[in-house]
Formats: sequence, C-alpha cells, structure tokens
Amino acid sequence: MIRTQIQLEPSQVTRLKRLSAREGISMAEAIRRCIDFQLADDTNTETCWASASELVGAFKDRRGARDLSRKHDDYLEDAFE
Repeated sequence: MIRTQIQLEPSQVTRLKRLSAREGISMAEAIRRCIDFQLADDTNTETCWASASELVGAFKDRRGARDLSRKHDDYLEDAFE
C-alpha cells in the first residue's frame, strides 16, 4: 500500500468514526472503501452510457421506424398534429 495524507472536515471525521465503529473496520479501511465505491460508480456510469448508446436504433417502434433516435423531432411533431 502507498501511504498518503489527507485533510478532512471535522464532520467527515465524525461520520468516518461512526462508520468504522459500526462496520468494525479502521478509518483507513473506511476511506479506502469510500474511494472504491466512488471510483466504481464512475466506471459503472461510463459502462451504462456505452451500453445504452449501442441500443440506439436497434429496435423498431410500433410503426416499424428504425430511425427514431435521429428523427425523433419529426415523429414528435407528427404525433401532435
């Protein structure tokens, strides 16, 4: 492991101490878990966006259109006429 030093707000220290006591872990472990959670969330967000973008145009709508993502404004205009 690499040793590092950070500065925390008093309220953060209080919350970390509570979390550490509740989980039965050290404050350092609690910080590592918080960092892992945040970094995993960023990765998941990127993965979700990539997966969603692959689906654009992959399915037909009820009327059979496959270009809904490109021409959504035209279809919306038609729907309100």
